[in-house]
Amino acid sequence: MERAACLARALELEVIPRLVAAHRDNGNLPASNDALSGSLGEAEVNAFTDSLVRGDERELTQVLDGLRDRGFTVERLLVDLLAPSARQLGHLWTEDLCYFTDVTIGLGRLQRMMRELSPAFGTEVAHPPNGRRALLVRAPGEQHSFGMSMVAEFFRRAGWEVVSGGEGADTDPITSVRREWFDVVGFSAGSEARLDWLPSCIAAVRRASCHKGVAVLVGGPVFTLRPQLARQVGADATTANGSEAPGLAESLLAGRVKHS
Repeated sequence: MERAACLARALELEVIPRLVAAHRDNGNLPASNDALSGSLGEAEVNAFTDSLVRGDERELTQVLDGLRDRGFTVERLLVDLLAPSARQLGHLWTEDLCYFTDVTIGLGRLQRMMRELSPAFGTEVAHPPNGRRALLVRAPGEQHSFGMSMVAEFFRRAGWEVVSGGEGADTDPITSVRREWFDVVGFSAGSEARLDWLPSCIAAVRRASCHKGVAVLVGGPVFTLRPQLARQVGADATTANGSEAPGLAESLLAGRVKHS
């Protein structure tokens, strides 16, 4: 049950608050943490969630295309549809209304849609590339990376090049930072049970990095609940709002240049 509990916490405490907070300041969204608020009704979200589990790819594509034709931006699709659908999947699982395989299939389809929406996500903002590179790594054994994928999109939106270990084969961060230049390395962990590896891994990353001033961020439900753990594992900082991660990284890097 630990895996299911971690998923539920990730949906409630990481993915949805990050998305809602990220877009609350644009003047179009209501100031609410209710993931079902916005332009789409609960019935539409529930129908889409059901399609994630039981529908086919063509049906899902038609829904997204129809919403785009209605004038929905990619940002609103993320906030008003994809995030609440992820939350609903977690609710169905915790209430024993679906199987774990249903959740896995549903989240996998959500991640695919995010990847397909990414080019449009980038063209809807005017951020020039800034030359920064980020490496994002999930804890060993983590089964879901939807939250980390969202954070990766916010970094890309801010002009960063992102290498993510959340899709496909896991990334060895020590080997990666030794071979390539990264300004920031971000680690995602869903529960305290995943933290044992972090202190030694972060220390090894700092020693191996070809960027001696590399900044290290951590995120995930466990750090949302207990942000003081970030310092304990050797990271520079954490944030409960994924949209703030690029700015936080820039501040850390600027401070190191100033004091060097």
